[in-house]
This record gives sequence, C-alpha cells and structure tokens, in this order.
Amino acid sequence: MTFAIIKERKNPPDRRVVFSPETLAEARTQFPEANFIIESSDIRVFPDEAYRTLGFEVLEDVSHADVMIGVKEVPIEHLVPNKKYFYFSHTIKKQPYNRKLLVAMLEKNIEMFDHETIVKKSGARLIGFGRYAGLVGAYNGFRALGLRDNLFNLPKVETLADLDAVKAELDKITLPNIKILLTGTGKVAYGAKEILDHLGIKEVSDALYLTSQFTEPVYVMADVMEYAKRKDGKVGDKYKFYKDPSGYESNFMPYAKETDFFIAGHFYGNNAPYLFTREDAKHPDFRINLVADISCDIDGPVASTIRPSTIADPFYGYDPQKEVEVDFDAKDAITVMAVDNLPCELPKDASEGFGTTFLEHVIPAFFNNDKNEVLKRAKITENGKLTKRFSYLQDYIDGKQ
Repeated sequence: MTFAIIKERKNPPDRRVVFSPETLAEARTQFPEANFIIESSDIRVFPDEAYRTLGFEVLEDVSHADVMIGVKEVPIEHLVPNKKYFYFSHTIKKQPYNRKLLVAMLEKNIEMFDHETIVKKSGARLIGFGRYAGLVGAYNGFRALGLRDNLFNLPKVETLADLDAVKAELDKITLPNIKILLTGTGKVAYGAKEILDHLGIKEVSDALYLTSQFTEPVYVMADVMEYAKRKDGKVGDKYKFYKDPSGYESNFMPYAKETDFFIAGHFYGNNAPYLFTREDAKHPDFRINLVADISCDIDGPVASTIRPSTIADPFYGYDPQKEVEVDFDAKDAITVMAVDNLPCELPKDASEGFGTTFLEHVIPAFFNNDKNEVLKRAKITENGKLTKRFSYLQDYIDGKQ
C-alpha cells in the first residue's frame, strides 16, 4: 500500500505536514510493507531535501498512491478520484463553505477520513493539533496584554524557531497582578495550561478564585460543570451534558466578575448554553477585558468573538456597550485574540506532535484489519455515499440545511 504526503494547496498557505521526515522514517521501520512517498512542496516547514536525505521519493505527481494524507482541505480540482483521503475537511458540522467539497468527494468515489473523526470508541479525539493551539493561543493572549498595556513586547510566534524559543521569550516578561480563567479540560486547555505553568502563575481552586483577591497573578482551570448548571437546580453530570446540554444554563457570570484575562480552551457543542452573551458583557460588574478565544466560535458562546482574526493581524477590540469592533487597545474595550489557525504559527512542533499520534493510532489500522475500528469510525464517505455514522449529513449534501 502506498501512502502519499500531499502538498498543502489551501490559501493562506499552511506550512504544517502530518509527518516530519524523522517520524515518517519511524513509520517505514515499523511497517516495512508500506510505501511512503512525498509530493514536492515549496511551503512545507520541512523541505523536500529533508525527506530525500532519509531515502524518501519526492515526486511532482503522487496520483498513483492509494492513500493521500494532508492537513487542510484539498481544492476540488486537485482531488484524485477513487482514493482514500485524510485531512481536516471542515464538513462534519455542516459548514456551508465546504458543502461543495463533500459533494465532490462523493461524486469522485473518495473514501474520506477526517482527522477530526479519528476517535476512540468513547468519542474522544485521538489525534489533532489541539495542544499547539492552546500553547500559541495563551502566548498570544499575553502578547496582547503586553502590547495593549505597554508592559512588554513579545515577538510573534511565527518569527520564533520552536516551542523552546517561545518559552524563552516568556522567561523575559513580568506579569501584573491579574486573575486568569482557563476553560476546558482537553488538549487545547492543557496546552494553554502549559504556558501558564511555565510562567509560574499560581493555580488556585474555584472557591478561592471566586471569593478572594491576590497579590500575585493566579489562574483557575474551570470544567464545564463549573460554568454551566442545570436549570432545575439539581447536580449536573458532565457526561450527560455532553450528550444533551439543553437542560443547562450558563453559570459563567460569577467568573466574569472576578476575571481579567479569559482563555477559552473549551469545546462548544450544539445547543450548549453560551458562556456569556452581549447583554452579560454590558453588566457593570463584568470584569473581563482580555479574551484569548482559542475555541473561536463566531457569534457564539463568547460574545466578544465577533469574527476570526488572523496571524498577520491577531487582535481586535470589542466595545460591549455599542456591540461593535474597535481598536484592540481602545478604552473600555474587551481585547480579543481569535486566530482560528493557531497551530500554523508553530508548524515544526505541531507537525512532529501530530505525526507521532498519527503513527500510533492510524497507520497500524491499515495492517491489523482495523482491529480497534479506528478507520471504521473515522470514515465519512464510501462507495459514493455517506457512511451510516455520518448519515446525518445527507440534508447538508442535498442542500436542505
């Protein structure tokens, strides 16, 4: 079986790749029956020569491969019919802008495996760039703080070589006495936590955070059952919430009244209550003035996130009284960082981490009859139709959604 590492063609350019040369060499060692080839690319963080040096064939045309492995969406005109594809398709939430892509894959008889759908039996994600989104998102939040308040001047992550260089820059700054809220308990949140812990910020309990003031910067890591509560007043259940959050309402305001800097690292599911609304943000006791929204759901659970920002221009301001965008450092504004492709800023580390998990969980499935059903769960399309697991996308395909 031949696996091709394909060139990224989406704009803006994405320098990440699923496999670094070294991880791909490890894959070849573990699975000598597999053939790995590389599509030539002039934007990839690892140059073609790095793969050639380790004995991989680098080609202009990889259309003879059985499995195509990329990161971002493949433009429709570059899809090769009758192949297996792995990439982030951004279709499983019925995203309108990619409907034509999913239709095209069905028409071209492509077997689509979305990185986002590579999950355990429990539904938990097995691979992803979440940790790196958390790392870069938290760093960017502190960068915004330094620029806005003239405290320090952190360089952009994309100008730094790797994660070690990022942490070295953080070692140079001194933080003011602020309270930081981090939501979430997954890979994104723990990536952000890594930055907070590297800075030596003290972690405190929810009870202490909500009732005390401090003489040093502190943070709290809040789980969904802390900032959402059952409408009937009964004790909430996190796992039942994930299945059906309709009986819950926001319990975020107690945090908003005690927080200066909010790092949104949570996963937001359909029908879950918003964390804070535009009306909440108008409240005189609403204290949050800086949001690093790593989750980046537009006009959703974090009211100040009114649009995604970009790596080139990562910050904007939100005027809660007028509900409009203003300068990121405008008086009484909430400063917002809402870059929606954060791992792109740390392409080398992100690619190395992603490849390690892809090798652990995905490649073996091709050679052990998919004994853990990883491929079966991840497959969206087969034989020109949606698989049973993703049949809910049919109205989206039909243009009725």
